[in-house]
Amino acid sequence: MNRLKTGPRPLLWSGAALLLLLMLAVPVLNLPALLLLMVPYAVLYATLSRGAFLLHLLPVWLMAGLIAGPGVLIFGLFFLLPGIAMGHLYRKAAPASKVIRVVTLIMLAQLMLELLLFEMILDLSLLDEMSSTIRATLESVGAEYMAAAGWSDEQTELLIQMIIHMIPLTFIVISFMVTVLSHYIARRAVLRSGLDVPAFPQAKDWRLPRVLVVYYLIAYVIDLVMAAGDDSFLAVAVMNLVPLLSYVFAIQAVGFFFFIAHERGWNKAVPILIAIPVLLIQPLSLIGVLDTAFPIRKSFTKSK
Repeated sequence: MNRLKTGPRPLLWSGAALLLLLMLAVPVLNLPALLLLMVPYAVLYATLSRGAFLLHLLPVWLMAGLIAGPGVLIFGLFFLLPGIAMGHLYRKAAPASKVIRVVTLIMLAQLMLELLLFEMILDLSLLDEMSSTIRATLESVGAEYMAAAGWSDEQTELLIQMIIHMIPLTFIVISFMVTVLSHYIARRAVLRSGLDVPAFPQAKDWRLPRVLVVYYLIAYVIDLVMAAGDDSFLAVAVMNLVPLLSYVFAIQAVGFFFFIAHERGWNKAVPILIAIPVLLIQPLSLIGVLDTAFPIRKSFTKSK
């Protein structure tokens, strides 16, 4: 690893960590604080020795606990492990794809573990609480309208069941998005400290393994033949896998349009504008499926 030149930067990042922890106690500001809280941990761990990292971290937590209360430290602890993992991978000069994969999995595991701990230790089922909240909201807001439209209690229960079953997908998306945002900011900060951190491949070079197409087709067929209301493990897994793979292929489709833009010499804004509907309209993910399964990029490659 290159010798780092940190200077006053660790103090600034420690101040950023303290500020983000304090922002957690402020309505409206707590959401951006949650999205960015991993960044100072990753930067400090990547640029300092373990001992120095602790010397910067402990006073920050002590002051945050005294000013905003111990509740903010729960969130501080939640983002500590993925932040350390990100910083450790930066020190090892791991590829960006590995950084995102590992940190996303750590965050996902922590979210699932929290559901279990709430139920085991506090005897509080967040899933039951969520079901009760959704049911009460539907009953209070649109009971008369839904009754007039022929909406039955059975349909309400099916909707609640579907939302609950989609929690794994929701956790995956949250973990991935927070990790990508944190990596985007933290990597640039670490580079300024003299540490060489590999960049993520350019969008035009994104390529998924073809085996994902097979998995997607199998999951899609199973989803088509699955009975409505089936709450078996396979049904829940497929219910989460199909939209997840669709979103993955949508990202591949975005890479495909960046490739075309590069080959045709388009303005850089064009693929960015195209990416918006591709990510929002699920059927357009089929472009990513075709790009992964077949060598269609050769048709857009300039002959040399």
